[in-house]
Amino acid sequence: MTTFCQRWLKNISIAISMIAFCWSLSVAAWTPTSYAALPAGNAITDGKALLRYALPIDNQPVRQLQASLEDIANQLRANRRWGAIANDLKGASRAISNPEKILSSVPAERQPQAEKIIAQIKDGIPKLQEATDKKDKENIWVERANILNLVSELEELMVKEFPYEVPAQYSNLPQLKGRATIAFKTNKGDITVVVDGYSAPVTAGNFVDLVQRGFYNGLEFIRAEDSYVLQTGDPPGKDQGFIDPNTGKYRAVPLEILVKGDAEPTYGVTLEQAGRYTDEPVLPFSAYGAVAMARPEFEPDGGSSQFFFFLFEPELTPAGRNLLDGRYSVFGYVTEGKEVLEKLKAGDKIESAKVIQGADKLVQPQVA
Repeated sequence: MTTFCQRWLKNISIAISMIAFCWSLSVAAWTPTSYAALPAGNAITDGKALLRYALPIDNQPVRQLQASLEDIANQLRANRRWGAIANDLKGASRAISNPEKILSSVPAERQPQAEKIIAQIKDGIPKLQEATDKKDKENIWVERANILNLVSELEELMVKEFPYEVPAQYSNLPQLKGRATIAFKTNKGDITVVVDGYSAPVTAGNFVDLVQRGFYNGLEFIRAEDSYVLQTGDPPGKDQGFIDPNTGKYRAVPLEILVKGDAEPTYGVTLEQAGRYTDEPVLPFSAYGAVAMARPEFEPDGGSSQFFFFLFEPELTPAGRNLLDGRYSVFGYVTEGKEVLEKLKAGDKIESAKVIQGADKLVQPQVA
């Protein structure tokens, strides 16, 4: 009974904090709760999985391979349903058994690399099967993660070209035409973030450009709300964003949200304002460590350098219902170092931020 009461009081306390937080922000504020929702069922709460599904590819066998491996996590959490895990492994084995169907989506020049990855996946599945036969839950997690990392590499090889044209009105801003990986060093530990230019090229491009400029080095975290958000990116002085030295002006980036099924992102308007209350963003706030742009409350296109990590609390944000979807631009997820996010508080610092992969995907605006 005592444990239940403590848990109840904790949830009430967090809920009150969240409500107060929503109403108290000025710059980079949050507006009232969004009505955008994920479809009924289990929301995907793993950032790496969301990044895999966000890739602009269409290959059924590799998606089946991915889905089978990811479902193992659901079964492990549901009292270790060993029979269901065995079925998932059978599905994964079937999906990888015909590599020609997978390779058909890979450009010819990348196929040798893809073949090596497929061979590694085939070698990994028996190891996962062995761990399952032994009911070794810890090792199942490890082997599954190893194979899914290979699946990510394989799927990324399938992307042939950037899938759409960014509106010309944003040609004055950096754009990320692909993905990049950022390594943060903080005074509490290291964090790795993958940013997705396929879903948010302008937002991600602005962010990667600022990282390359060293803008975030030494900046403090300015707000930390347990089980909600951790925000940074406010430079010293009166400015609340990045002042472009080429123009001497505040660099503003538009609200940018790609909805599932759309060919390109929506710009400058929340999904609620667009009347798309139930549409699902490709990059939702359903994962702990989602990375999104902060902005003034009533200025959808007022974001600049401030961003926040969403500290997803599943007890308060049920599967399929997210507080901020459609109102703020998610542009990536923490893939390593989630435990560090739990330690960081207001006043802690980013010691350094560095692009360790994907810098070549950044396209700078043409100078007139």
